[in-house]
Amino acid sequence: MAKTLTEIRSLARSHTRTALNVLVGIMRSKDATPAARVSAANAILDRGWGKAPQAIENGGDGALELVHRIERVIVHPENSNGESL
Repeated sequence: MAKTLTEIRSLARSHTRTALNVLVGIMRSKDATPAARVSAANAILDRGWGKAPQAIENGGDGALELVHRIERVIVHPENSNGESL
């Protein structure tokens, strides 16, 4: 029987404490490789604080400047005389 996305998320979230404990155990383990320890530490930080923002380089001297423009155009329907409202 297929589970809904909500059920899958709920099931995964029910294992959060165990998963976090495993990551902490790997991070602290003297037997784990340095790469595994760093990976576990990064996963813990990402979940606790979110991923660090990444600069986007434009190939020049600085970070690419992103400009967002929102334009709102309001159109008034013409009345029966052909005049704008």
